Amino acid sequence: MTLPYIVIYVILGIVVLLTLLNFKTSRADGTLIRAAHKYRKMMPYLMRGRNESVVYFDDYVDVEELLQYVQDVKAKGDFNADITHCTIGAIAIGFHENPKMNRFVAGRRLYQRDGVHLTFSMKREQLNRAAKVAISKLEIPPTQTFKELCERMNQNIAVERSGEKTYTDKELDLIMLLPRPLLRGAVALMRLVDYYGLLPKSFIDGDAMFASAVVANLGSLNMSAGYHHFYEWGTASLFMMIGKIEERPVVIDGEIQVRKQMLIRFSFDERIDDGLNARFGIDSVRNALENPYTYLGCLKDNGEDHRPFLPASKA
Repeated sequence: MTLPYIVIYVILGIVVLLTLLNFKTSRADGTLIRAAHKYRKMMPYLMRGRNESVVYFDDYVDVEELLQYVQDVKAKGDFNADITHCTIGAIAIGFHENPKMNRFVAGRRLYQRDGVHLTFSMKREQLNRAAKVAISKLEIPPTQTFKELCERMNQNIAVERSGEKTYTDKELDLIMLLPRPLLRGAVALMRLVDYYGLLPKSFIDGDAMFASAVVANLGSLNMSAGYHHFYEWGTASLFMMIGKIEERPVVIDGEIQVRKQMLIRFSFDERIDDGLNARFGIDSVRNALENPYTYLGCLKDNGEDHRPFLPASKA
């Protein structure tokens, strides 16, 4: 067999393979939304990347009651929780109450994500005023309570701050040993594999960018919130930046009052759903943060306020 024929057969084989892969719609982390409107199915072709599709939202949260709640949790001593814990809990409630926000675009297709997966950043250590940042990812089931979430978060934070190399650290150390051309090729291959939904679940579960949302609390660094860009890698369709708590003038019942408020800035991939449902999701997050005794609870010894993130009435 001459070389030209071999090349032709290889090309034909690739064409057949890509054609067959095009019929594959399953993924390890989501279910294809077949009933989506034709306009929404077309959007990933018109807006090919997340940063081309981003919409920004601002929302101020009144944290007077939240600060008291954090103090009450500390005084009770059953578990440890701060503003970051409360925000992650509120976001979990927002996703469970508004599942349309828990979608993503992959391979030019719209998927409903399996489970609520949240990625959050934290200071690993601080040396010479330069903070080392680590990230952690958790799946948050609807049956979990806020106390259980805090315990899991604190376990992850302890591991990240222990100084020992995590699995991700070791993985990155190994990858960065590759020469630049090979590294570029490897990343391109992984993008292609992800495009056709071939990434294994174990890989997706371990990658922080395959998440419902990525959350950064800049308030812990005494910074205001900025607008975060998207990563084209992964499937995160929502980024949230939390700013420091500030005293701001607000109008309540026609009178100007000074209240402690926290700015949250949302970066939202509009290809997954319209602005109305984004508003519903943001409202759920704000309501949980402004009413922590109702939505987060876990302070009563009899367990009456140990509610799951999705009440049985909404399950």
